[in-house]
Amino acid sequence: MTDQPSIPSSPVPASYRPAHGEQRLYDYSPIVDRAPIRWPGGARIAFYLALNIEHYRVDRPATSIFPDTSAFAPDPLNYGWRDYGPRVGVWRLIESLDRHGVRASVMLNSDAGERYPAIVRAGRDRNWAWIAHGRNNSTFQSTFQNGPDREAERRYLTEVVDSIERTTGTRPRGWLGPALTETFHTPELLAELGLSYLLDWTNDDQPYPLNVPGMYGVPYTVELNDISLFVGKSLSGPDFVRLVKDQLAQLHAESTDSGRVLPLVLHPFVMGQAFRARYLDEALDHIANHPDIWLTTSDEIATHYAATHP
Repeated sequence: MTDQPSIPSSPVPASYRPAHGEQRLYDYSPIVDRAPIRWPGGARIAFYLALNIEHYRVDRPATSIFPDTSAFAPDPLNYGWRDYGPRVGVWRLIESLDRHGVRASVMLNSDAGERYPAIVRAGRDRNWAWIAHGRNNSTFQSTFQNGPDREAERRYLTEVVDSIERTTGTRPRGWLGPALTETFHTPELLAELGLSYLLDWTNDDQPYPLNVPGMYGVPYTVELNDISLFVGKSLSGPDFVRLVKDQLAQLHAESTDSGRVLPLVLHPFVMGQAFRARYLDEALDHIANHPDIWLTTSDEIATHYAATHP
């Protein structure tokens, strides 16, 4: 472990400390009462593709396609299904993204960055955005308690962020927790490390300020997400295309006076399966050729919002 400079400890800000079960990270803000958002070039929809590049431990249960064996260690059925992603599926997805001029916003486990250098090289060649996604997808942020483990969480987050900066050449600016997990300290600790936005709180179609200075929430989705759609609901490829088109159509209709964000969340072991390739191509073709779309990254969305809504 590399020694890190110490960062002075401070109490959780009063604006964020939970009271009576109420969350204090962000304020209630109805979308109809906000200052309008204007995206670059007059676009009405900011689209980003969240590509989850993850590493899973072989001795712990995780996302599974066949639950009956998920508690086994090892679990060749489910581990092998997940491991299809970095070995095969991601390369199929990269071909599709390249065809449609889409840059990925990569939710990167630091273990994945260290273990899959070929994927990192491909992303650096394509100027992907790199978002910190914990150490691996078998270690949830909620492992750290909200009281005595604060300093342990600080050390852990420092190691994760520094590792991603080392492997990708870029210090991450955003955070998505493994399984979208946090402690009550996570946002403040990430701000101390120089990060400026979170994707964990899937509660909006627009970015918004958090009550941690310098931090914003940027939309992410657990609905338009290949795990939820294909694994959770057993939907088909044509269903996926229809949902993407419907989401874009509705957001576009609502964006006359203020821009919206359309995230699409993919995992290489799910969307990267061969029989789904044509449906991703169809969805991306529809998005990329829409006249009012800004094809961008979550980094650029956060930066633009912070600059125009100080």
